[in-house]
Amino acid sequence: MLLEQFRSFYARHYPDDMEKQIEYFSIFGGLGWQIDIDKPLDELIVSVILDNYGHLHNELAVLSLDEPEYARLLHALAIGDRRIFKAFSRAGLNNGNGGAALDFLQNNNILEMQHSRERHPKEIYPDQKLKRDIARHRISHKMRFTKPFIRFWFYFITPYAREIEIGNYENVLKRFQTHQSSYTSLVFEELSELLLDYYTRDDQILTSGSYWDANVEIDILAITKSLKIYVGECKWTNHKVNKKEVHKLLEKCSKLGISPNKVLLFSKRGFSNELEHNQSPDLALYSAEDFSILLKNISQNDLRQGFEPPYV
Repeated sequence: MLLEQFRSFYARHYPDDMEKQIEYFSIFGGLGWQIDIDKPLDELIVSVILDNYGHLHNELAVLSLDEPEYARLLHALAIGDRRIFKAFSRAGLNNGNGGAALDFLQNNNILEMQHSRERHPKEIYPDQKLKRDIARHRISHKMRFTKPFIRFWFYFITPYAREIEIGNYENVLKRFQTHQSSYTSLVFEELSELLLDYYTRDDQILTSGSYWDANVEIDILAITKSLKIYVGECKWTNHKVNKKEVHKLLEKCSKLGISPNKVLLFSKRGFSNELEHNQSPDLALYSAEDFSILLKNISQNDLRQGFEPPYV
C-alpha cells in the first residue's frame, strides 16, 4: 500500500527531486488532495491543513468514531517508538480497552501491525532460572500507520487542536520545524525497506522489517530465501553518513549473534568520501535520488491507485 501511495503521489505532483518527493509525501501521502509542491512545506501546512482544520478534523473523527481513547492511542503511537505496551501506557489505556481500540483501528485500515521477531528469554533458556525482570519481560509488537498523512495529523495537529481552532498556528509550526527530520525518518525507513525489496527481488525475502528487543534496535533486518542476511541503517539528516555508522551497525549485529552478508546504508544527503571509496559486495550505499527506481514505469493506473481520497 505504501508503494502505491508513493507512486501515486509522484504521478500526481512530479516533484523536482527525490528529497522533495520523500519530504512532501511523508506529510501529504494518502491525503488525496492536489497540492502545490513548489511552495515551502510550512506554507502548505498552513494553507492545506491548518486552514482546513475543521473539515479534516470531522473526516478523521469519522475514521476513529470520535473516540477520545482512540485519538489518545493514535497520538501515542505517532510520537513514540510505536511499541504497543508503551503506547497503551502513554495513552492511559490498559490491555483491555487498548486492545479493543487497536482492533478497531486495524479493522478500519488506519493501523497495521509489525510483529516483533524477538525471542523471549524463557524460550531461549527453557531450563534456566531467570532473574525476575528478565522472566517478566514482555515482547511488544509495533503498529504502523497505513497513510503518512494520518500519522502527521496525530503527531503534530491534535496536540494543538484548541489553538488551531482559534487561528493560532505558532506552536504547531514551531513543533514541526523542530521535529521534521525525526518525523520524516520513519517514512524514509519504510521506503528504504521497499528499495531493498526491489534490489533483492531475484532472491525472495522471507522476513524483513525493523528488528527490536530490550537491548538492540536495527532499522532493517532481512533474510532471503538463500538465507542471506541484510542489515540496514536509515539516516534522514542533513549530514553525510560516515564509516562510524557501519561500525555501530556491526556492533548491533554482534550483540544479536548474526553475521550479515551485506550492510546497507540509506542517507538523505549521501556519504563521506571514505565510505564512497569503500563500496564493495558487502556494503551498499543509497542516497535520496536512488529511490527514483521505485517510480519506474509509472502509468495512469498508478495515478488512480493508492490515494482514493478518504477526505472529500
